[in-house]
Amino acid sequence: QMQLAESGGGLVQPGGSLKLSCVASGSFFSLYTLGWYRQGQGKQRDLVAYIASSGYIKYVDSVKGRFTISRDNAKNTVFLQMDSLKPEDTAVYYCNTVHLQSETPSGNWGQGIQVTVSS
Repeated sequence: QMQLAESGGGLVQPGGSLKLSCVASGSFFSLYTLGWYRQGQGKQRDLVAYIASSGYIKYVDSVKGRFTISRDNAKNTVFLQMDSLKPEDTAVYYCNTVHLQSETPSGNWGQGIQVTVSS
């Protein structure tokens, strides 16, 4: 299984933007479906978006039109561009491989990265 490391989080005001990166170590990165998850304080960890090896992309309704997931297979990296951020986007964000048929996480969790949206 791949090891994943997230970066790019921080504190941003409502309406602002952040871009998260997740670098993977391991083989066959281009064959995996990669996803971003988030976990707010006291809440469960939920899928935010994923991008399949084919390029197929899915977002949860709450981030549609605001977040953009992309990948660079040459750099073993998946990105999450987050625009028009809201306080309810505050969470620890994680990347992971995704089992496409069940849309469930299929790999090891990294440490995650904190995103805080606050004025």
